[in-house]
Amino acid sequence: MPISSILTVTVPVADQSAAHDFYTRVLDFEVRTDNPFPMGRWLTVAPKGSATTLLLASWFPGMAPIGGLVVGAPDLDALAARLGEHGVAFDGPSEQAWGRQLLFHDPDGNGFVVSQA
Repeated sequence: MPISSILTVTVPVADQSAAHDFYTRVLDFEVRTDNPFPMGRWLTVAPKGSATTLLLASWFPGMAPIGGLVVGAPDLDALAARLGEHGVAFDGPSEQAWGRQLLFHDPDGNGFVVSQA
């Protein structure tokens, strides 16, 4: 049987509490799970209504940051303003052959490409 969905993407972070604050306060993600785990917390977040979650995992200290995780947003100008208000560096929005996009990194260096959806 073929794979039918992507449930969770692991995002390496140094500090789960700091990552929680960034993803919920700055990106307005909702917490899906926050449970004790032998190596920290099983902490997942996601945009409201999204089926796929991000696992903010601190137990992979040697794991390199992920790059190029593509996500969608309906209004890149509003996202740019929100990121700027929180002191997050970003590039864009810019017009590309495939549409508008904005690039940014979380505090742990994980890279995001945001396409206007």
